[in-house]
Amino acid sequence: MAHILLAKNEEHVGDFLCASLRKAGHSVEVIHNGFEALSHLQDDEKTYDLLLTDIVMDGIDGVELVRRAGDMRPDMRAMFIKGFAAVGIGKTTPDAVHASSLKTRLSKPMHLRDLPNNVDQFLAA
Repeated sequence: MAHILLAKNEEHVGDFLCASLRKAGHSVEVIHNGFEALSHLQDDEKTYDLLLTDIVMDGIDGVELVRRAGDMRPDMRAMFIKGFAAVGIGKTTPDAVHASSLKTRLSKPMHLRDLPNNVDQFLAA
């Protein structure tokens, strides 16, 4: 079981992903914008194994969120949700993603039901 911070701009999709990840046994907190995600990451009492983030979000986008998260929580992993946010993918250059100290992965387009398996494979790698 992993502790996941899910930052997803679209509330209905985020709720579906959260339910899917919880059904797979993960603990999930859903956030709907980058600034709120940063606030959660700054809380030392909360622990996360994975930041699962949209690329396009209100406030801070996912790439900037991962950069900042790397400074705060270098042992946490981050995974971008590419399949649901193709707009803005150009910002996700290798330099942008790897500027953070986090271990990151840009997910391939997938069906929503495949996310728990992709998360498990990423965390096991």
